[in-house]
This record gives sequence, structure tokens and C-alpha cells, in this order.
Amino acid sequence: MGSGAGWLASPLRPGSQRSLRGTVDPMEKPDLLQFTESEEANRLLANDGLAVLIGMLLDQQFPMERAFYGPQLLKDRLGEELDETRIASWDPEEMEAVFKGPPAIHRYPSSMAKRTQDVCQVLVDDYDARAENLWETAESGAELLGRLEALPGFGVGKSRIFVGILGKRLGVQPVGWEEKAADWPSIADVARFDDVATLREQKRAMKEAAKKA
Repeated sequence: MGSGAGWLASPLRPGSQRSLRGTVDPMEKPDLLQFTESEEANRLLANDGLAVLIGMLLDQQFPMERAFYGPQLLKDRLGEELDETRIASWDPEEMEAVFKGPPAIHRYPSSMAKRTQDVCQVLVDDYDARAENLWETAESGAELLGRLEALPGFGVGKSRIFVGILGKRLGVQPVGWEEKAADWPSIADVARFDDVATLREQKRAMKEAAKKA
């Protein structure tokens, strides 16, 4: 039930049901991203760029609220703040064990542990080991989208959804971001946790429509 690109065969027309609750002001930064039932996890997502990026990575073939709770689980199990350099250099077998839990951080803990470390390595190599640099230094929506698509595990659909999260929820709005953001219902449209159920129903209806088509 993640918000990856598997259900993009029949996207809504641009502008139709595009936002459940509108877009935040670019000068405002929320205290919470209410993607999960945990206030602690939601606070982490809003205040830690690496956390929300990992949550987006995990949002694939997995319930979206559990995917975005994953960064909090990872932080708790590592016993320290999420850090790009430390995660990238962590022993892969130990990281895999961390992802396996129980409970598992993802349905596919082994592959997602590796992808998380791979993403962190890109951040170390290309963005001074700071996730926020990926989007804060992008001069346009097109550049932002290209950077996201280059990350391990991020295809065009996932990347466009993340552009939407940045623009609609976190006020990161480089020139042209709206043209690059997902124009179908996605986690970027969730302003409060109750919206998750609405989004899930929208996605179910889109899949059914795609099958009939």
C-alpha cells in the first residue's frame, strides 16, 4: 500500500483531487508531519530531513503509515540520532539485523537496509552528509526532481511524490516545483493522520479504474 509508482498507470488529471488540504506557506515549517499515529515519529519527520527521506524510501509495498514510522524505529534501535555518515558506514549485517527487528522496519528488511545505507552514502558523497542539502541547494523543481531520481530506490513516481511532500508540507518550493510534483493523490496531501484513510481509498479506486481500463 505504499505510494510508489506501481499504481501510476491511470493518474488523475493535473488539478483533479490534487490536494486534500492545501499547501503550507513557504515561510512556515510544521512541528509535525502527521503521517503516522505516533507524535514522536511525526515530529522526527518534520524536523529531520534524513528521517523523512528514509520514510519516503520505505514507502513501497508497505502501508504508508508504517513506512514513515520506520525512521523512528531505526533511530530507537541505533540508539542515536539519525546520521548520514554513521548509517552509511554501519556494518551491513548489523544494519540488516536492525531492520529485521522484530518488528521488522519493512516488509523486505534486507533490501531496504541496503538501500537505506546506499542513500546515505550518496548523501555523504554528494551533499556533505546532510539530507537537507539535496533540496535546499536545488535551484529549480527540475533540478530537485533529477537529484531525487538519482537516489537508490527512487524512481520517477516516488521522486515526484517527495517533491510534493517538500513543497506542500515543508515549504520547500524551488521555481517550478509544482510542475514536477505528483499530480495524483499521494502522501504529500496528508495534513493530518485521518487523511491517510482517505488517501488509501483514493488509491484503491484508482487501481480499480486502471484494471477496468
